[in-house]
Amino acid sequence: MKISTTYLYDRAVNQMTTSQSNLAKSQAQLSSGKNILRPSDAPEDAVSIQRLKSVIARQESFEQAIQTTENRLKTEETALEGVSNLLTRLKELAIQASNDTNGPKDREIIAIEMQGLQEDLLSFANTRDANGAYLFSGSRVFTPAFAQQPDGEVIYQGDETVNLVDVGDQRQLRANRTGTQVFDRVVRTNPNGTQFGVSFFQSVNDLVAAVRSSDRENMNRGIAELTNLSDSVSLSIARVGSDMNVVSGQRAVLEETKLQLQTVLSAAEDLDYTEAVTKMQKQILALEASQASFAQISRLSLFEYIR
Repeated sequence: MKISTTYLYDRAVNQMTTSQSNLAKSQAQLSSGKNILRPSDAPEDAVSIQRLKSVIARQESFEQAIQTTENRLKTEETALEGVSNLLTRLKELAIQASNDTNGPKDREIIAIEMQGLQEDLLSFANTRDANGAYLFSGSRVFTPAFAQQPDGEVIYQGDETVNLVDVGDQRQLRANRTGTQVFDRVVRTNPNGTQFGVSFFQSVNDLVAAVRSSDRENMNRGIAELTNLSDSVSLSIARVGSDMNVVSGQRAVLEETKLQLQTVLSAAEDLDYTEAVTKMQKQILALEASQASFAQISRLSLFEYIR
């Protein structure tokens, strides 16, 4: 069988081209630190890697949602603690005003301070989060939760929507409390025994009016109602604390899940540098051998033989 010079040249060139291509791929892998440079290199592995990246991205979106929820809960907790402190001070002033040693002028001075605290309560009720959304307005986050009317009545402008935030594939967290849930109503009884509800701010307003007018009966009623209002706010604070514990626990779950996914992704995607360097050194030797062989083959001609 005769082997032509052209065949030998083509074969040598193909070997050198293959060696150069393999070497270039190894150099690109070392440069990027990735085992798979293009999906066509390993289609099945590429699909698995993309799926893992999508799951990790979803976990990161859950982490962002948790952070936003936690920030909102912290702001809510601060506002509620402020409300609780104001109610405590209002009760102290009301008890002081109910003392017989105080006259009308003394009670007027106390009522002025109480009215200022009442305005502070309204301010806390309209607290906003870092994004400017009102905490206690339900889904009407860009509408102040409470508004004072010209006649002094404070009305609730939000709704009863409770916002749930996805913080896991099968996990949601409550992200808010509505104004009616936090600033609860109190129950009063008419002289005829009929019960009716009075709003949070109306109860406080009636107490201030009772102090100003030295109405002892209504002062005592207002002091009792303040206790109920304080209990309601304390319950809301406890619920916020419970939600924050859930947030902390869910964050730990997400971090652990994300770490496991990243470990699997690293095993599938990242390059083994030791193995890659060894492989590249072998490819360099192979390329050098191909080049040396070609140099020898190129000299195998009839004229070279005659000479």
